[in-house]
Amino acid sequence: MRQRLLLALLLLGFTSAMAQIPTPDQFLGYPLGSQFTPHYRVLDYFRQVAATAKNVKVEQYGTTYEGRPLITATIASPANFSRLDEIRQRSLDMSMAKGGQSADQPVIVWLSYNVHGNEAVSTEAAMKTLYELVNNGNAQTHQWLQNTVVVIDPCLNPDGRERYVNFYNAVRSLQPDVNRYSREHNEPWPGGRPNHYYFDLNRDWAWQTQRESQQRVGRYNQWMPQLHVDFHEQEIEAPYYFAPAAEPFHDAITPWQREVQVMIGKNNAKYFDQEGWLYFTKERFDLFYPSYGDTYPMYNGAIGMTYEQGGSGRAGVAVLKRDGDTLTLTDRIAHHFTTGMSTVEVASQQAGRILKEYVQYFETAKKDPQGGYKSYVIKANGNPEKLNGLAELLRKNNIAFGYGANIGSASGFNYFTGKTEAFSISKEDLVINAYQPRSNMLRVLFEPTSHLTDSVTYDITAWAMPYVYGLTSYALKQPLTPAADAPAAPANTALAAQHPYAYLAQWNSVRDVKFLSALLKYGMKVRFTEAPFTSGGKTFPAGTLVITRTGNSSNGVPFDNFITSQADKFKITLDAVATGFVEKGMDFGSDRIRYIKAPKVVLVTGDNVSSLGVGEIWHFFEQQLGYPVTVVNERNLNAVKWDQTDVLILPDGDYKTFTDKAATERLKDWISNGGKLIAIESAVAQVAAAEWGIREKKEKEGPAPEKNKQLDESSYDALKPYGNRERESVRQFIPGAIFKVEMDTTHPLAFGYPGTYYTLKQDSRLYEFIDNGGWNVGVLKKDNYLSGFVGADTRNRLKDGLLFGVKEMGNGAVVILADNPLFRSFWENGKLMFSNAVFLVGQ
Repeated sequence: MRQRLLLALLLLGFTSAMAQIPTPDQFLGYPLGSQFTPHYRVLDYFRQVAATAKNVKVEQYGTTYEGRPLITATIASPANFSRLDEIRQRSLDMSMAKGGQSADQPVIVWLSYNVHGNEAVSTEAAMKTLYELVNNGNAQTHQWLQNTVVVIDPCLNPDGRERYVNFYNAVRSLQPDVNRYSREHNEPWPGGRPNHYYFDLNRDWAWQTQRESQQRVGRYNQWMPQLHVDFHEQEIEAPYYFAPAAEPFHDAITPWQREVQVMIGKNNAKYFDQEGWLYFTKERFDLFYPSYGDTYPMYNGAIGMTYEQGGSGRAGVAVLKRDGDTLTLTDRIAHHFTTGMSTVEVASQQAGRILKEYVQYFETAKKDPQGGYKSYVIKANGNPEKLNGLAELLRKNNIAFGYGANIGSASGFNYFTGKTEAFSISKEDLVINAYQPRSNMLRVLFEPTSHLTDSVTYDITAWAMPYVYGLTSYALKQPLTPAADAPAAPANTALAAQHPYAYLAQWNSVRDVKFLSALLKYGMKVRFTEAPFTSGGKTFPAGTLVITRTGNSSNGVPFDNFITSQADKFKITLDAVATGFVEKGMDFGSDRIRYIKAPKVVLVTGDNVSSLGVGEIWHFFEQQLGYPVTVVNERNLNAVKWDQTDVLILPDGDYKTFTDKAATERLKDWISNGGKLIAIESAVAQVAAAEWGIREKKEKEGPAPEKNKQLDESSYDALKPYGNRERESVRQFIPGAIFKVEMDTTHPLAFGYPGTYYTLKQDSRLYEFIDNGGWNVGVLKKDNYLSGFVGADTRNRLKDGLLFGVKEMGNGAVVILADNPLFRSFWENGKLMFSNAVFLVGQ
């Protein structure tokens, strides 16, 4: 009997221990903060907590490019946990102005960690935060969860985090070396900050170009939380930063949103003051660019905030600061944990008012949209792919739209002319009415010029969608009611043709480039026309693809079925022609109908090359075009088989090749023998410095001052107060502004474009017009500025110069792309120009 009683007691103790929620230290087997935790172990801990606790739900919402899971953990009180889906749906209904505040609705707080992979402390803090929210002994958090539901995303960027953690754990000393020059504090290129394709995921919330962003924002928009915190790290010496944010605030942000930022900031300060921790607010991190983890929630009705801990990838587990103190990973975890819990506390205390203001935000947005424009019309203009791309972006951001059937005509501001004018509306045109719950996000994305309250900003200052997509658009001061359904797509007329001489395909969007890429990969012979022509009574513009039966019949695949099936796959409308004889222009046998050789492309990377620039190009080839590209480190360029290389791409960077005379000459010889070099951003400046007939435009120097000339008032301009140094620096500043570029549409680099292109300019570089042996394809003239902040000195310089062009060298060419046409992969209108450079120029 005594043995049975003892066994029962042992079993009871074992069951009780099993039900005990493990701390991170207990589960991991080491003190949190003593090392960085691999991503899979973080997931294991979250799943173990969910399996043990009764009020945690862990769900996988996606995977990264490298196949790592993306998860969220949802934590609620037992009563709220049993009705999570109802709570989520109510929050969603409020954001759609479909229902008012409910008495039992909790505030949803969303905590996002580790969007930058080498800002790795936040995932460690996420484990501590999860534990304390479910800790049975923490009466405070139990009380807060009566009024809140907390969603934790422990790692937004697992691929980048693992790149950093694998580096650090492999090289760290047994005892952390606090000296910054030691190898554990110096990551190799490209570092852990970006994702697999080297994208900054914190700039991708609105654009959603990356797999992680698409899945995460989709999940976010299924919940529509009322508070969102994005946890980051900054330089080692910086104290902790939390809200309220710095100016400029976009004026779409409401006074209530500002008020809550201050409220939470003061609560954070209370806890930091108790510990004597340093912090700062209202500096550096502004609320303007719409695609951050703080601004995107702000423009969608929530309170969005960035929290920044000092440290980042340089800090490791411990690092010596300049003041003699050692900053440890344990310290950094404590700071992020404290602000996260403080935010949940304020959300709980202010739950009633937060929800009331949240409901009011969307009701006001629907009934009385802010800003001067009440509707927008985007013209199709024969480019359905770009229009569909914009429509898809609107869908991702829950912005309602329709089409132009039964409207007829209207009057509005033309983005491209800068004038208010009358225009007709076709049934294919996209129409957006601002009287909708997402009117603030709509306004931010479409307003021609955003009002800046402060010129010192953290990111680009212009991004209006008509310029991004290159679509003729109008902003109207009166609302329009669009038709709900899109017009039916035209049938593919080529399918009815019998044994045509050739198929013709348009060339004005990335969809057309994907079609070409697919044909080239299968070994199809494709040509393009250098000049317009007329066939069968229809006029075709320069750049039109010509796929003749001749030369393709013995390819091993049924010609007609293959071409039409690929056209269907990429939604390409083909024209079939029965003869190579044209009514006007050049016949298909002319040398003006140029053969497109499938190019073998090499992309250069390396320690001094922009990882962002490399990633944009790499992603474009692999994920968007599906066309092969060989990525080569600059130090291995000597191993490249130059006779098998057609295109060499130099992204933004600093290349040692141009400091080595022999290497520069080898590169020049390759170009002269038929190679094509595509230089982007600062790579163009290095080519110019190599004296290859491209010259950077410099400021003209004025006459030297006469000796002993009496000083006038202007001579004191150099006497500037030290306290104004930040303001003075913006005279040279251009964080990202939009300029109109005049295009030579007769050159292949500009095929598919109208007479203008809209570029995002981020530096003051401009090049002299090429006077011989080349072509000035895209130029700035005097009245070229459109939108965004540009310092006065820089704006004066950006006139009458070259941005996009081709310098011929022997049998080859250098393609000049002084501005980045693939910027963050959201600048859609630049992708065709880059494709022209790769596939059409020099053929």
